[in-house]
Amino acid sequence: MLALAILSLLLVVIDSNTRLLRPVRDALSTIVSPIYFVAHAPYDVTAGVGERLASRQSLLAQNRRLQSRLLEMSALQQQFDSLRQENARLRDLLGSQATIEADVLVAEIIGQRPVPYRHHLVLDKGSRDGVYVGQAVIDADGLFGQVIEVGRFASIVMTVTDNSHAVPVQVQRNNLRSIASGTGDSEFLELEYVPITADIAPGDLLVSSGMGGRFPPGYPVAIVTDVGTDPGLAYAQVQARPLAALDRSRHVLLVFPQHSDEGAVIQNLPQIEAEGIEGARQ
Repeated sequence: MLALAILSLLLVVIDSNTRLLRPVRDALSTIVSPIYFVAHAPYDVTAGVGERLASRQSLLAQNRRLQSRLLEMSALQQQFDSLRQENARLRDLLGSQATIEADVLVAEIIGQRPVPYRHHLVLDKGSRDGVYVGQAVIDADGLFGQVIEVGRFASIVMTVTDNSHAVPVQVQRNNLRSIASGTGDSEFLELEYVPITADIAPGDLLVSSGMGGRFPPGYPVAIVTDVGTDPGLAYAQVQARPLAALDRSRHVLLVFPQHSDEGAVIQNLPQIEAEGIEGARQ
């Protein structure tokens, strides 16, 4: 062992002070290099795979963030579209307000009563806002209905298509008078007591006549869609499509006629159904 140590020390001294062992060292380096690369290969592969995995995980995380952001932007876009449509409806309502000679109050529809053939909606305005039973309600397109129940902070409106609702109307073209009754179907109304000889045709515009004092005159109500006559009957079967967007409107206008009697404000009326039905027929 001592001799080997002395030999190694001697070789180091010779190598450091002379170039005699350089060819031997170069040859040994050439022989050992492949062994070094083979031995180090697993570390290189592991490092490369680790970098690739880290890069893939980073890309997946970034992709998830982008997808989440895309969903957020999509939700914001939908909200923006909804607000834009609501803004357009409000502009239409303001346009309606400018065309009528009455004070109006914008109300929002916040609910409905899920009863078959009864089309009752809940508004966010009540007696504290001056709302009263029998008050006419319109939207941007036409007559919507009337208030049948009033609470302190909310009220109930019966639409024109409720099967207990009726409104006096007249044909705008020739002032022919009739009564437009609800059918329980939001798509059409029926005209009562129209003689088979009456001058009425599909496309005629029906407006409120003001008879009975419940609805101010001149509000668009419906468009006549079908006129059927039977020689065996004294009256024609006339159907009309309501103009108000009964199943789409979000906001409506409560009309305060300039000469109306607003003293009959009823608060928290629990048994309004029968009285509201009778009032709708006046």
